[in-house]
Amino acid sequence: MKFNNTIFRLMQLGLVALVGLASCNKYLDIAPPSSIIPEAYLDEESQLAAYTVNQYAGLFPSHGNWSFGTFGIDGNTDNMAIPTLDNKFIPGQWRVGSNGGDWDFSSIYQMNYFINTVVPKWKENRILGNSSNIAHYIGEAYFLRAYVYFGKLQALGDFPIIRNVMSDKDKNILVEASKRSPRNEVARFILSDLDSAITLLNQSSPDGKKQRISKNVAQLFKSRVALYEGTWLKYFSGTAFVPKGPNWPGAAKSYNSNYAFPTGSIAGEIDYFLTQAMESASAVADNIQLENNTGIIESANNENPYFSMFGAVDMSSYGEVLLWRQYNQSLVTHNVPVYAQRGNYAVGLTRGLVESFLMSNGLPIYASGSGYAGDNYIADVRKNRDGRLQLFLKEPGQKNVLVNIGQGTHYTLIEPTPTVYDTDWERRYTTGYTIRKGISYDGLQTLNGQGFTGSITFRATEAYLNYMEACYEKNQNLDTKAQAYWRALRTRAKVDPDFNATIAATQMDKEKKDWGAYSAGQFISPTLYNIRRERRSELMAEGLRWMDLKRWRAMDQLITTADHFEGFKLWGPMKDWYTPEQLIYGATNDKSVVSDPARSEYLRPLEIRSNALSYTGVKFAMAHYLAPIATEHFQLASDDGTAENSVIYQNPGWSLISGTAPTGL
Repeated sequence: MKFNNTIFRLMQLGLVALVGLASCNKYLDIAPPSSIIPEAYLDEESQLAAYTVNQYAGLFPSHGNWSFGTFGIDGNTDNMAIPTLDNKFIPGQWRVGSNGGDWDFSSIYQMNYFINTVVPKWKENRILGNSSNIAHYIGEAYFLRAYVYFGKLQALGDFPIIRNVMSDKDKNILVEASKRSPRNEVARFILSDLDSAITLLNQSSPDGKKQRISKNVAQLFKSRVALYEGTWLKYFSGTAFVPKGPNWPGAAKSYNSNYAFPTGSIAGEIDYFLTQAMESASAVADNIQLENNTGIIESANNENPYFSMFGAVDMSSYGEVLLWRQYNQSLVTHNVPVYAQRGNYAVGLTRGLVESFLMSNGLPIYASGSGYAGDNYIADVRKNRDGRLQLFLKEPGQKNVLVNIGQGTHYTLIEPTPTVYDTDWERRYTTGYTIRKGISYDGLQTLNGQGFTGSITFRATEAYLNYMEACYEKNQNLDTKAQAYWRALRTRAKVDPDFNATIAATQMDKEKKDWGAYSAGQFISPTLYNIRRERRSELMAEGLRWMDLKRWRAMDQLITTADHFEGFKLWGPMKDWYTPEQLIYGATNDKSVVSDPARSEYLRPLEIRSNALSYTGVKFAMAHYLAPIATEHFQLASDDGTAENSVIYQNPGWSLISGTAPTGL
């Protein structure tokens, strides 16, 4: 039956998946049993531990071998640019697929199999091992299912809620299971799973090194999910992107046509989720200390815990790190340290991000008395700025004081002039602005492809930011706790802690380069904007920007007016760093490597040649807030095999026909 091969293909591959656990698991350096007999599996503690940890590698972001790892995830947002523009920012290029996509249940099946198999045995005391650890690994399974579902919520919104492994013998059962639940119900299901995880998980993971999920991780993640859904419902209220909104496609299906919100209204749902976000965020933030920032750029003889945290080999000693992945010099490696000493594997910071950082006195760069030195040179850009920009923005001529130089091969002793003209991603400085977040000063890390610094999966600082935002979105003011969190973050960043002075000096019409300044195409309040600014500055290059932009509905203004990813001021005095032969430009010149100064005095790395689809700038389509569901899935979840009669409905703006671009909403 073809249906089984798509919606629940792992029902046929279940035994293969279990046997596959015997393969060497490199994630977190924890190996599962060497051989597994499915019929006798999941009967004792070590088997539970192996099953759940085996899921980590495919779910959590981490460093890959030839990439900038987690530090490059924010590429193709207003924070970071790469040489190629994602189709979601080129209306007409993102199209409905014929198969595949986000409508997939493989990981959900894996966790349902575990929960359905293990929980009954656990309740009957039929699992051998330490009772606390057994409960912990069951908690991990609930967390992992929630994590998978959150990915579906972000990509697709409404989604089927499936708690059990089902027989694949009856197509009707599977068709029924394919019905999409309203997105707020999906979010509530995720929070329910996280509540189960929080109840079962130990405060510290059994491994003792924070390489496995813990109670704090689940609480932090719960705050992320709740904040996401609360703000999504708020900013998409009155549109087809929320249940019961005008032209919500779910209403066309009888099983959702009479849907009623659990709290009675969308306003009630918003309040519910924001309350949940505040409660779970404070549970973490109240019990975690921020790492100290000495203000010193890390080197061999000076440790700055805040700086070194991002590029440490062993991250277990940093209280702010809640979950991280460990690498091994002889087994599992990556090339992030090499790229961190070069051009970040062509991932460049945007002008918009750099300009959004405050001055150390807490004023925006344009404010009277700010002391901004301008941007004719990168050194000027860094002067008297937010300590995070001073720490992490590279500047030509800076020395990297390394140890074990003789054991490295691809180190950079002195930061060079940005090679914006290089076409090789391994050496290219795409925007001229690059970061040193994640850099290591150990020459051993610069063996090509042999780096073994850790990668952070969850960092407690997010809880401070989640609470602040949820509090303001819920109450339109900041309570005492939120204010204390904000002052703590600014103090650590070496910025004047008086955020009210920043708010008073903020002019929204001068923050246009920051997409987070908008929701639904309109400027937000200066207070809310500065809460978002703090989040942007603190979480720079940590992979959460696209998630934030979506839930804020921060791209509506791009539907009618293009924006332009820009980097440093190439066509000011810094042009003298280069020879004319290095700065070849021209809209129709195939040898062009930089943008034409007639377009902007700032480098526009995606507008180099006029035959590129990105040449006219970055635009958006309303439908792009959610991904389309591929045509095949509609046909398979239909009694008669037609997409039109499927129990599944398409996301707003997208059609049922493969190869089509979205229509206007």
